[in-house]
Amino acid sequence: MPAEPPPDTCGHCGDPIPSDASACPECGADEDTGWEDDCSSNLGLSGEDFDYDEFVKQEFGESGNPNVIPHGLHWFWWFVGIGLIAALVLMWA
Repeated sequence: MPAEPPPDTCGHCGDPIPSDASACPECGADEDTGWEDDCSSNLGLSGEDFDYDEFVKQEFGESGNPNVIPHGLHWFWWFVGIGLIAALVLMWA
C-alpha cells in the first residue's frame, strides 16, 4: 500500500509541509503520529475569548490584589553581612 502524500499544512503546528516530506520539518509529526489530527480540538476549550479580569477575580477574590507583606532579612544574614564587612576592613588595614 503506497504512503499517502502529506497534507499541505501540519495539523499540529500549522507549518507548510513539502509534498515529498515524510515528516513535518517543524514539529516532526508524520503519518504514524497522525499529522492530520489537531491536538487542540481534544482539549475541551471553548472558542470564547479569555477574560483576564474575571480570571483574577476567581483566583484571588474581588480585590485581585492580596496584601503581601515582605519580610526583612533573617538575623543570620545580618551577622554574615557584618562579618564580611569586618573581614574586608581588617584585610585592608
